Amino acid sequence: MNTFFAEALSVSLLVVVLVCAVVRPWGWPEAVVAVPAAVLVVATGAISPAHAGAEAARLGPVIGFLAAVLVLAELCDGEGLFHACGAWMARSAVGRPRRLLVQVFAVASVITAVLSLDATVVLLTPVVFATAARLGARPKPHLYACTHLSNTASLLLPVSNLTNLLAFTASGLGFTRFAALMALPWLVAIGVEYVVLRRFFAADLDAGAQAPAGGAAPEMPLFALLTVAGTLAGFVLASAIGINPAWAALAGALTLAVRALTRRRTTVTAIGRAAAVPFLAFVLALGIVVRAVVDNGLASGLAHLVPHGTALPALLGTAALAAVLANVINNLPATLVLLPLAAPAGPGAVLAVLLGVNIGPNLTYAGSLATLLWRRIVHEHDTDVPLGEFTRLGLLVVPPALVLAVVALWGSLQIVGG
Repeated sequence: MNTFFAEALSVSLLVVVLVCAVVRPWGWPEAVVAVPAAVLVVATGAISPAHAGAEAARLGPVIGFLAAVLVLAELCDGEGLFHACGAWMARSAVGRPRRLLVQVFAVASVITAVLSLDATVVLLTPVVFATAARLGARPKPHLYACTHLSNTASLLLPVSNLTNLLAFTASGLGFTRFAALMALPWLVAIGVEYVVLRRFFAADLDAGAQAPAGGAAPEMPLFALLTVAGTLAGFVLASAIGINPAWAALAGALTLAVRALTRRRTTVTAIGRAAAVPFLAFVLALGIVVRAVVDNGLASGLAHLVPHGTALPALLGTAALAAVLANVINNLPATLVLLPLAAPAGPGAVLAVLLGVNIGPNLTYAGSLATLLWRRIVHEHDTDVPLGEFTRLGLLVVPPALVLAVVALWGSLQIVGG
């Protein structure tokens, strides 16, 4: 295909795929548009079958890992883990909305880091709704904490976010080295989020919460907690001996699945739904469409903008570019585009991209699919999330969080080494 037409076709299809992922016309899954778009770019020659196959091979292990983590999170919910977290927050925060915000930050940060941002958006957000209603607290500060932390708090581990899995593969780091480098940026970014949200929603937090918590405390699901802990240990061990950590995630998911099936708490069909196969197909198809855009000129255009090296100014420039691109074309395509350009500069540059695509999406609704999903969940609970309010909060949070997190990353690179 003519280069101009190949570029025009691939860019147009990427725009259509992203718009449909945001709008989801007639409630269609994202894959309904993305898969035909991927087939079309291959069939028309906008991307060669070899390049499409290479992209599918690169994304295959990442997608398998994501499926296992999604099933693990859903089965943890079935064991009562999220309900127990909500009950603990309700018992210890009666009459104290500010304390509830601290607890939501703690729980959301840990759940996002360990079970991925999807668990925070899909499973924790409804629990936070119910907890705030039980306490008579205004829900908005705590709901915003869920969506912001689903992005920001996903910096810590390779398993926390699909973008992390991609960056982990590109960085060449081990599991523990990745976590060691990202620990300080993770803490700094969460700290900035807390300070800004507490001030931004001061009136809501000062309103008080009069309703009693009531009810008996549910039993903490020890088996689920031990399985999650064992899975995390498996991630570290697998990385150390050169095995794909997806096998550890699969082992954790199978452990809980066997228990749930034996006790008839779930079905094979329900487990299959938890794997979110249509979404996995969307991720694969999106990767192929983005690769077509990259092959037809985007890579060469962005190559002039990506700073070289891992000095602090270069890291700041890389993170800023990633944040801007995430809000223009969504964080997942931005990650797919930027990682090959940043990887030659070393792990530090790759992690700077990750800071941009994970913190940056808190600026706009379209910045990440997790934010779009959170918005739909909030609307289902008859709560309004004004675009102006969301954007104002993002403008207050994202710049300082991104800058300070990059400075923290630079410090970690000096101490831990890249």
